[in-house]
Amino acid sequence: MLAVALAAVLAGSAVAVLAPVARERPAEGPAAKGPATDPLPAEAVEALAVITPVPGSLGADPARAALGRTLFSDARLSRGGDRACITCHDIRTNGASAVARDLTADRRPLARNTPSVFNAALSFRLGWAGEIPTLQDQAEADLTRPEFLGGSWPAILAVIRADPVLAGRFRSAFGRDADRAAVIDAVVSFERSLLTPDSRFDRWMRGETGAVTEAERAGYALFRGIGCAACHQGVNVGANLFEKVGIFVTIPDKAAEVLRVPSLRNVAVTAPYFDDGSVATLAEAVRLMARVQLGRELTAAQADAIVAFLGTLTGSYEGRPLTAPRAPGLGVPPPQPRG
Repeated sequence: MLAVALAAVLAGSAVAVLAPVARERPAEGPAAKGPATDPLPAEAVEALAVITPVPGSLGADPARAALGRTLFSDARLSRGGDRACITCHDIRTNGASAVARDLTADRRPLARNTPSVFNAALSFRLGWAGEIPTLQDQAEADLTRPEFLGGSWPAILAVIRADPVLAGRFRSAFGRDADRAAVIDAVVSFERSLLTPDSRFDRWMRGETGAVTEAERAGYALFRGIGCAACHQGVNVGANLFEKVGIFVTIPDKAAEVLRVPSLRNVAVTAPYFDDGSVATLAEAVRLMARVQLGRELTAAQADAIVAFLGTLTGSYEGRPLTAPRAPGLGVPPPQPRG
């Protein structure tokens, strides 16, 4: 009862950015051929009041997005010429990495775990503490802050202008030579294209009844019933409000602090978990969050049911479902499962 009451309070008091409830067809496949006319199951209608599907596009300019994709992988823009955005944000797998904390340009561990870049454009703020207001701010920070790429604008622009092909693409996409604003806009345009629509849960909410199993629907009912959806809702299943971490008890070896609620999109493939990457498995993360945020001690079966639901939130990029990286990259190794 206490957790249910807490969920009601949080749902009523949180400042959330919720996408409007809308039923749209997937971007590809047979279901994309016409408007939806068949009635949705009652369960799906109720789910749409809590979670909305990831859109197929945010209208990013194709030429600028393609240019941003090139910059995203161009190590020449970094101070040492040895790393790029894709070094830590692997868009070939999960949009992040498999380590607890990636390394800075000086080969020291970052303070926090690397969040996935996928669906970041759907978040109301960025960074674990929500300290970054916009994608534009994030792009500039990634390019120039010493702990990330550590580049400088004179050096970045010199590299681009000295490359005839890259310089020509900027003139074609922006109608002018590359400058700071154009570089940031290109990177942001690409990041706005990094969406993962058509997860199984999204397809189920659109009326594809076989996309989610009965056990996974039961996991969603538990997720919603115990109060998880009070903070994890909207198009990104989170990432739209701040919350104190450690409402009932604090996480061991961590001080309570207010952080941006993370998105649960693709969470099944983005281990390790939490801002310090200290939790190895999703089941462990679910049980720990239930304890510290809701005052609930979940059984192994309950945690597994919620994990089963969370697995339905894995979407696709360029027609391929996201996957976990096969091997950890450079950085602090991921933790080992406990118990």
